[in-house]
Amino acid sequence: MPVMTEIEPVALATDEPELPGLYPIREVARLTGVNPVTLRAWERRYGLIQPTRTETGHRLYTMSDIEAVRQVMGWLERGVAVSKVAELLARPATAENMPREALADEYAQWQSRVQGALSAFNEIELDRLYGQIFSSYPLDIVFQRIFMPLWQQLLKVQDEFGRTSEWLLLDGFLRGRVQQRLHLQPTDARECVLLVGLPELCRELQLLVAGLLLSRNDRAIKVLAIGQPLDELPLIGEKVKPQAVVVFAHHVLSAAHQRRLLRLAQSLDYSLALAGEAANVAQEALAGSSIVCLGSEARLMNQRLDAELREAAVR
Repeated sequence: MPVMTEIEPVALATDEPELPGLYPIREVARLTGVNPVTLRAWERRYGLIQPTRTETGHRLYTMSDIEAVRQVMGWLERGVAVSKVAELLARPATAENMPREALADEYAQWQSRVQGALSAFNEIELDRLYGQIFSSYPLDIVFQRIFMPLWQQLLKVQDEFGRTSEWLLLDGFLRGRVQQRLHLQPTDARECVLLVGLPELCRELQLLVAGLLLSRNDRAIKVLAIGQPLDELPLIGEKVKPQAVVVFAHHVLSAAHQRRLLRLAQSLDYSLALAGEAANVAQEALAGSSIVCLGSEARLMNQRLDAELREAAVR
């Protein structure tokens, strides 16, 4: 990650001594994008950063501390649990060589523990594990590497006795938690995006998770109910005034679906995008249209949606 050595330290409040080369927590939060609550948690729980303290107890960070924060963010984005980051930072020579197999094994261990809670129909334990996983990994890892693969696995083995009940427990639990997080989206977000699923090509949880992965502090995602008619989206758009509509599909689009999307794109005054596994295989078929294929991975979906919204803003 680049070192921002040209940044000047911010002057402290007048009742604190001005110490050259040191930054208050609010400035560290601005430079790194990590909020002060998380910075303090990384210090107290895991000892990842050890800032200097003033006599009045205010935290002051060096540029080395800021770079350490960026390194922590880098490991979290790669899917490493926050509890393991301190060890990796202490062994930089081997940290970059951490094999993908080790991460996959770590995710599998969490899945095994969640499976145990499901087999016991122990929702209290399931909720506890959910909290632990959420405190250890970024959002995309929580869902795309741990919970949703297990959900998908249980969906495929419902012919085995008891598996349907376990899947229903996990499905209902996750839908409730994801909906709760979606309800906490900021009401003053700069961007508004409508998300609609093709009901025959996705399930409700997959749609909700896609909405959560696309949501940010500056972007509110309005998830429309499964079964929403595509031909009524222009009507909704007149009321909501979104910057874009994202259609989500987990399975491959048929030729009829592609034609429906092309007709929809012609009826909208704003961007239309396709997300989910369907977007990974539809790029060639939709290449000559205005429909943007976002893909299915959280980071790629957000990057492509950002690019489309920036381009649309200047059109």
